[in-house]
Amino acid sequence: MIDEIHVQNVALIRDAHLVPARGLTVLTGETGAGKTALLSALKLLCGERADAGFVREGSRSLLVEGRMFAEGDLDGTVVSRKVGSDGRSRVSIDGSMASVGELAERVGATVDLCGQHEHQRLLKPQTHVGMLDAWAADSIGPVLAAYQEAFSRARDAADELARIEEAGQASSAKLEEARFVLQRIDEVNPIAGEYEELASALARSEHAESLARAADTAHKALAGEAGAIDAVNAAAAALDSMSGVDEQFGAQASSLREATYVLEDVAREALAYRDSIEYDPDILSENQDRMGALQGLMRTYGPRLEDVLERRAEAAELVSLVDRSAEHISAARKALNEAESVLADAAKALDAARKKAAPRFAKAVSKQMARLEMGGAAIECAIEALERSQWTKTGPSRFEFLFKPAEGLTARPLARIASGGEVSRVMLAIKVVLGETDEVETLVFDEVDAGVGGATAVALASVLADLAQTHQVIVVTHLPQVAVMGRIHYLVAKREDGGDTDGSAAEASVGGEGAAVPETVLVELEGPKRVAEVARMLSGDASEASLAHAREMLERASVR
Repeated sequence: MIDEIHVQNVALIRDAHLVPARGLTVLTGETGAGKTALLSALKLLCGERADAGFVREGSRSLLVEGRMFAEGDLDGTVVSRKVGSDGRSRVSIDGSMASVGELAERVGATVDLCGQHEHQRLLKPQTHVGMLDAWAADSIGPVLAAYQEAFSRARDAADELARIEEAGQASSAKLEEARFVLQRIDEVNPIAGEYEELASALARSEHAESLARAADTAHKALAGEAGAIDAVNAAAAALDSMSGVDEQFGAQASSLREATYVLEDVAREALAYRDSIEYDPDILSENQDRMGALQGLMRTYGPRLEDVLERRAEAAELVSLVDRSAEHISAARKALNEAESVLADAAKALDAARKKAAPRFAKAVSKQMARLEMGGAAIECAIEALERSQWTKTGPSRFEFLFKPAEGLTARPLARIASGGEVSRVMLAIKVVLGETDEVETLVFDEVDAGVGGATAVALASVLADLAQTHQVIVVTHLPQVAVMGRIHYLVAKREDGGDTDGSAAEASVGGEGAAVPETVLVELEGPKRVAEVARMLSGDASEASLAHAREMLERASVR
């Protein structure tokens, strides 16, 4: 959910802040005032492609910043995007550098831009099934998960069969190389961990005499005649004899006796190590030869012994697959057939669940379309079984929304026959039906009211208000019926060369200091200023009649 947006130097916008409501926020203003620039800024924040042409004339770069809150998130996420006049884009998320892709994932996934000419989701049939699945998640979710797991296992089984068949057809040169590798490594027969153990043993064998001498010297220095242990005991006895006179001597004597225990342990271990040292020239020679053989393998197939063993496993597998290819292929085909059988059952269950839910979903959407004064227009859900080779992780059938303009007419693909305004209202109807099941938190509607008036305008306003109960909704509108429903109302206005903006009384309040180029400003409207803007939308002026009508509409909307 968008908490705040800050825009600098985007098209005609020099500096603007937008703080949308949790429910419905409306943006109004004369045509050409700069509402498109504001939407362009929002698109940049959602990770869409940057265009250097968005940078305000005379500026070196543009900046769009936003703070977003997810459900249960107390701190929020701060994101920013800077685009230079050279087209280069820089993204920051919570103060750290990020990519445009990460921005699209973090922000774009939570915002749906529903402009009249931007219905990518609804105009792409591959997205339709996701809407149905979200709406009927309780019934479709479990069978979809089972299908996707079965689909993955069948794909893995097919990959394994292809790998075995490819290995079985290995060239004679490749096979001979594998046999040679296997033979050479098996002649040495290395064992995991052997190299490290052998290196340690060799070090002890090659320095056996020095090690024994060092251990013997240490033992004699500690436990021999006049050694360290005797000296420490003598010191302890001397201190102990005077402990009656000075208590600290007793404590020091006790510490020395404890030290003798440590020295005695070290002396015993040194003696035992000296006696365990054995020097056998034959064993040393064998170990050196073994080390040489291992190092030879590691130079060829290493650098580590683990790499040698891995290379042996690969060669052995290839030889086994070729020598026993018929057996391996038979087992892999059996596994694939079993996986395909499970997948077929899962596909039937998934199709059945969707076919059961689809008519109910279409009926619910069509009901909302009727609320939007779309006459007898309705949508239908088409499910067409695909060949096995065309199955995807989404499902085994093609699913698409069909649009029927009126009762008695043939339903056809939505993208081919619905007008821009109709698509806008169909999307709006779907959004209302999806309600809280929709993963998108914020909906931005641009020109959803194109060509709408009269009773349809009232219906559209009512539906948008309902949608705002489950989503954050931002609407760019020319309809006063929609404008009065907003919890927050912003005016988008353009001022020329520092003069006051022309038009309504509300617009007249946004004039300011002179500017080199026209400037789009964003003003939150309340009280009389909002009444004046609604009056302008009603009749183009601020007459007493239009003002009275505007006040009446706002009062009715406030108690809705």
